[in-house]
Amino acid sequence: MKLFKRYLYYRRGILIASAIFAAVFTASFLLYRLPVGAVAYPTLLCVLIAVGFVAADFRRTAKNHRIYELTVKNADDPTVKLPEPRSVEAEDLEELVGALREEMRELSDLSESRYRDTVDYYTVWAHQIKTPIASMRLSLQNEDTPSSRKLYAELMRIESYVEMVLAYLRLDSVSSDYVFKEHPLDAIIKQAVKKFASEFILRKITLEYDGTNASAVTDEKWLQFVIEQILSNSLKYTRAGSVKIYIKEPKTLCIEDTGIGIAPEDLPRVFEKGYTGCNGRLDKHASGLGLYLCKRICRNLGADISIASEIGKGTTVSVKLEQYDLTAE
Repeated sequence: MKLFKRYLYYRRGILIASAIFAAVFTASFLLYRLPVGAVAYPTLLCVLIAVGFVAADFRRTAKNHRIYELTVKNADDPTVKLPEPRSVEAEDLEELVGALREEMRELSDLSESRYRDTVDYYTVWAHQIKTPIASMRLSLQNEDTPSSRKLYAELMRIESYVEMVLAYLRLDSVSSDYVFKEHPLDAIIKQAVKKFASEFILRKITLEYDGTNASAVTDEKWLQFVIEQILSNSLKYTRAGSVKIYIKEPKTLCIEDTGIGIAPEDLPRVFEKGYTGCNGRLDKHASGLGLYLCKRICRNLGADISIASEIGKGTTVSVKLEQYDLTAE
């Protein structure tokens, strides 16, 4: 009905003109005192013919309207054809749409090319910077002093930032390197914890972890990245106390710390890109990307991540690993 009202509105000129012509002919016949039947019959016949033309024209308009709606939804699909032009305006519109499609395709190709160049550059940069990091790590492993342990912890943090860059670049990559297999969680957790062993010792923070004896269908590399980001945040905002790793049902990995906690007003936004909240204002180096990446990666892993926190008491990050029914490859 809404479309029909719009149709009548845009055809109002023709309809009004037709009504005026009909009135003129009717008035002329009546002025010549022709019989009523001689006037009524051709008038009725003309009305029926007009209704038929309007019905056919409206049906064609409705069909074209559906095509235009499909074109709007699939503006970048060149296979979607516009209706056959039946007026000069329609031909001009078709040419305009064609020109806009070509311009959009060129802009899309340019944007994609620039994006690939950027990704390639930073991917090469990230891999190249790993070489001096590995060299410095080997040098520091031969020393065991408070200073070397502190430098080693900071070096691990730099490496974590590099991994964050690579993860960020790969998030929107067309080619996915996710490989889902059934993995024992303890093996993944231990690899992540090992990275921060020196920082636990340096900060004198206790690690409470007795093993989980659980397994999950997931991607080992990406889940380890998520755990590392959570541990990094726990260590960053825990001045003293402990970090506890455990499993609760149904198959939910929990990492709980006794840190400074997260303000209630910040909790709903902690997974937003670039959002650092009150804690980020205390730590000038916070990027607001860590938890954002964790959320995106968990979504790709078929997992769900959530945070519960209380100011001054600590934070618990929960990763539910059975949100979807995934099958190992």
